[in-house]
Amino acid sequence: MNNKVVSLIFSFLFCCILAFAQESQQSSLQQRAEAEGAKGNVAAARFNYIRAYEDYAAKGQLRKGVECAVKATALYYRENLYKEAFDLLRRVDQNIYSAKQESSSNRAAMYYLTIKERMLMYMKLRKPASALDQLKGMEVQASSANDDEISNDLLYNKAVYYYTFGQNAQGNAVFKEMATKLTASKEYDKVDEVYQTLIANGRRSNNASLVAQSYKSYIAWKDSVSALKSADEIGALKQQIADNEAAIADRDSSLTTRKAIIIGLGILTAALIAALVLGAIVLLRYILLTRKQKKTIRLANENNALKAKFISNISAQLAPTLQKLDSRIPEVKALLDFSDHIQVLSELENSGDTAVEMEEVQVQQFCESLMDSIRGKVKHDVKLNVNVPKMSAMLNKEYVSHILTHLLDNAAEYTPEGGKITLDFKKRSAHSHQFLVTDTGESIPEEKREDVFKPFVEIRDLTKGDGLGLPICKQMALKMNGDLDIDGAYVKGTRFVLNLQS
Repeated sequence: MNNKVVSLIFSFLFCCILAFAQESQQSSLQQRAEAEGAKGNVAAARFNYIRAYEDYAAKGQLRKGVECAVKATALYYRENLYKEAFDLLRRVDQNIYSAKQESSSNRAAMYYLTIKERMLMYMKLRKPASALDQLKGMEVQASSANDDEISNDLLYNKAVYYYTFGQNAQGNAVFKEMATKLTASKEYDKVDEVYQTLIANGRRSNNASLVAQSYKSYIAWKDSVSALKSADEIGALKQQIADNEAAIADRDSSLTTRKAIIIGLGILTAALIAALVLGAIVLLRYILLTRKQKKTIRLANENNALKAKFISNISAQLAPTLQKLDSRIPEVKALLDFSDHIQVLSELENSGDTAVEMEEVQVQQFCESLMDSIRGKVKHDVKLNVNVPKMSAMLNKEYVSHILTHLLDNAAEYTPEGGKITLDFKKRSAHSHQFLVTDTGESIPEEKREDVFKPFVEIRDLTKGDGLGLPICKQMALKMNGDLDIDGAYVKGTRFVLNLQS
């Protein structure tokens, strides 16, 4: 073990010991406050935080005291006790001002915490001008503190301020600056944490606009970071290959030197070494390439699984908050539908190879009832035809009904006056059949036919649809060991074909 490795091990152990010592230095009052807070005892937690603040200040540990004081402040205005909250912050500011022994940067960092708490209170009170004054004060203190963590926190709070008061363009610009800064330094976990905090703040404040904007930005960032991480992995593998090739080259040079000494066996030795080196290089490259491909595929599968699970979890967490809002508002209704669609899509993707249940269905009666459901939705003089023989088939009634209803609703929306909508059923073999939904509306361009079955291809106005209907139908078809596609040969409108196996 060389000196460098030993040094790294001791550095790691020192950091662990230091972290443990700092944790153990937390006062019993602060620990009690956190325990009461975890139980939901707001008054008890607040009381103990204030005592912890006073205890830390008396011991000369003012920074820790200020952190406890701002937590107590948050618990005050959580119960709308704003006067008490502002009074406590004034006491803290006086202590900071009197602490001449503290460095200017540390004092600026403490002032930053108290000013930030005031800004949060003014935001909760819906006083944008007062909140903006505090935000400007935070900028001054962050500059004096000269701390990257505080600078990043300032950007985050700027974004929250802009989003809270409807200034989405400014909020997007600030948030993009922060995400770009942290992403460039490969602090992906911090960016992820900031996004989730912003989404959580939006939920707590019932700010549907903030939740939607943050969620869209988070999904776009998550996709870009996946590409960056994959590029980092590939770069690391390339470096490993280069290092191995350099080691092989050094070995080859050493063997060449020995070959000059062993003159009697020089020619035979050189031939054998050349063959071994060549074989080693070829074998090594093959092994590395195979490992890289397997790792890339595994990483891609894991990322997709994690993304589906994350989207499902976010949708489940958003649902209770969104349901408290007025669903008569178009934007709220759109968010509720979007949340439901995400949940359905994620459940379909996560259910893997789980078999779906089949039942015997009278196809003609089933199809006529589906067509009847859109009679009140079509435009004037649109003809509705059902071409289905009297027979039964084994189907998953829930999935097939969902798919055909969605296709017929789309046909009703896009078929012009005097047009025609047709639902056909065809038996293809003893164990395969298909449903066809045809309309005389405008055809889908060839270059967009594959994209209509892909979720999240483009960012759109949710009140005009979230684009998840057809991807959900596609997943349902695949779950039934079938497929859903567009008939490219049909040019007089649009024809969707649902192929199924019984």
